[in-house]
Amino acid sequence: MRSKWRRWVPHPAVSLALTLVWVALQNDFSAGQWLMGVILGVVVPLLLRPFWPDLPRVYSWRTAIVYAVIVLWDIVRANIQVAGWILLRRPETLRSTWLVVPLRLHRPEAITLLAGTITMTPGTVSCDLAADGSALLVHCLHTDDPDATVAGIKSRYEERVMKIFGEGDA
Repeated sequence: MRSKWRRWVPHPAVSLALTLVWVALQNDFSAGQWLMGVILGVVVPLLLRPFWPDLPRVYSWRTAIVYAVIVLWDIVRANIQVAGWILLRRPETLRSTWLVVPLRLHRPEAITLLAGTITMTPGTVSCDLAADGSALLVHCLHTDDPDATVAGIKSRYEERVMKIFGEGDA
C-alpha cells in the first residue's frame, strides 16, 4: 500500500507545502482553491521526481524547529533594521560590502537552505556559490565588521543547518 501511495505522492511534505502555499497566496480559502492546491501539490512533485529522487534526511527535527523560529525572528528584526537604515540614514553612511562565507556544509540541500536563509533575511543576499561548493558570496547592505557578520552567519545559521542534516561534528 505504501509503495502505491509513494508512486503518486513521492514527496508528501513538499506536496502539503505546495498546497498550503498555493491557498495562502491566493488569499481565497474556497474549495476550488484547495482543489487546485492539491492538484499542484501532486503534479509538481511528480514532474520533478526524476530530478529529486530522495528527500534529504532530517537528523534533528528539534533543531529544525528552533532554526525556523530563529529565522522568522531574524527576518522580522532585519526588516525593522533595514527600514531604519533606509529611512533614517544618509545613503553615504551605509557600509555595503561583499562577504565570502566559507562553508563546512556539503549536501546541496543544506547549502540551499543556508543560502535561502541569508537571502530571505533583509539586508543580505546570497549571490554565488563557489564551483566546488566551499564558499558563498554574500552581499551585505550594511556592516561595521565584515568578519563578525561572517562569523554570525556561520554560528547562527550554518551550525544549526549542519545539525539538521547531520553533517560534520556539529
